Amino acid sequence: MSEPLYSLTIGQLSPLLHQGEVSPQEVTQACLDRIAALDGQLNSYLTVDAESALTQARQAETRLRSGEVTPLTGMPLAIKDVIVTQGLRTTCASRILSNFVPPYDATVSAKLRGAGAIFLGKTNMDEFAMGSSNENSSFGAAHNPWNRDYIPGGSSGGSAVAVAADLCLGSVASDTGGSIRQPAAHCGVVGFKPTYGRVSRFGLVAFGSSLDQIGTITKDVTDCALLLQAIAGYDPKDSTSVNLLVPDYAQSLNQEIWGLKIGIPQEYYGAGLDAEVAAAVQQALDTLTSLGAELVEVSLPHTDYVVATYYLIAPAEASSNLARYDGVKYGYRDPEAKNLLELYNQTRSQGFGAEVRRRIMLGTYALSAGYYEAYYQKASQVRTLIRRDFEAALARCAVLATPVTPTPAFRIGEKVDDPLAMYMSDIFTLSANLAGIPGISVPCGLSSQGLPIGLQLLGRHFDEATLIQVAHAFERHTDFHRAKPRL
Repeated sequence: MSEPLYSLTIGQLSPLLHQGEVSPQEVTQACLDRIAALDGQLNSYLTVDAESALTQARQAETRLRSGEVTPLTGMPLAIKDVIVTQGLRTTCASRILSNFVPPYDATVSAKLRGAGAIFLGKTNMDEFAMGSSNENSSFGAAHNPWNRDYIPGGSSGGSAVAVAADLCLGSVASDTGGSIRQPAAHCGVVGFKPTYGRVSRFGLVAFGSSLDQIGTITKDVTDCALLLQAIAGYDPKDSTSVNLLVPDYAQSLNQEIWGLKIGIPQEYYGAGLDAEVAAAVQQALDTLTSLGAELVEVSLPHTDYVVATYYLIAPAEASSNLARYDGVKYGYRDPEAKNLLELYNQTRSQGFGAEVRRRIMLGTYALSAGYYEAYYQKASQVRTLIRRDFEAALARCAVLATPVTPTPAFRIGEKVDDPLAMYMSDIFTLSANLAGIPGISVPCGLSSQGLPIGLQLLGRHFDEATLIQVAHAFERHTDFHRAKPRL
């Protein structure tokens, strides 16, 4: 075989494994060797468990011989370090959990193990998934493989880097305001955020409970369909999980989009959109039109309020969710504390990074007596209006097409001291989480600096299948997903 095993997609590798042409141990070792060679420059992994990965590979080999196989059997995957994995360190890229080893698996982790997937390790991220650049990790920033001076996006930066640099075959990650789609766009890979309730959140360390969703980062749309199939479905352990039949997402591949209506929200194409991003997205729209899709102009009138609404709701939920890290039950504990109040104060001051502390304070203020109605309650009402905007727009078309980010990736350090500029980089992704709808990012171009640009497709609740259909049609007629960073 001419291509290295680590460079293959899940779709390409699966038949080779099933036919016995290659073994899970060979593929796993190829990925581990590449991690050892390259990740010192990229910092995409926080924990690599080579010994356990090779043990899982031997188990996958036994399964393949016995015929108990799925498309993921023998596939070496990476897991974002916010999804708990039994016996494998889970830090959320925070000092406060730097030595936490979970005693149980998240539902998604258990499903992947049940499918025969192999866990290479846990990927770098913004601390507790709070950030857009991966610079908020307590263990150092991950670096964009296309240019290591640039951010890979966040919060799932490590997962996007690992997939783009062929340090795994695919990854599962979380998306609270664009944390899958934005780094996927910046690293030139495919990122999918399912509908809220489609994938169980049991065992996902909570940031914003009404916004968090687990999804996938993969090399192409086919792999997205295969990985999503394995993790989707109802889970009684998650009270927000929806008991709906999961379609066969592979059936959405290779479908034509002739006559399908695609909405173009005008609010996403105005001032502040980088000219190169606008040009790449326009070229992608032209491609979709050439495939028979019909473009329809739509409006999302409350777009101007999205960032303010999100940054009231998400920090308020974070303030509540992060109250459990108090130095008492598990995680870091300040050894110098002399009484309970000091223990709380010093543990949390030392254990949390600056961005997490900022969001806890914002959220606590928004929830405090006398301010709740003015801030959190008002934001929740505006959120309803945002959701209704999407319902009205998607009544006129099957999907919406937008940029993923206003600009290509920026330099590491460029916005780290300007939280508002950093928050604005999520302006096109936040609304899908507020509305609970599914979204996918697919590569659609490169900037003049050689940095990837992404196209975002947004769909109706629980209609992931149509997003996969449109994304795969676009991918079949373009080569952007085949471009690789030179490492």
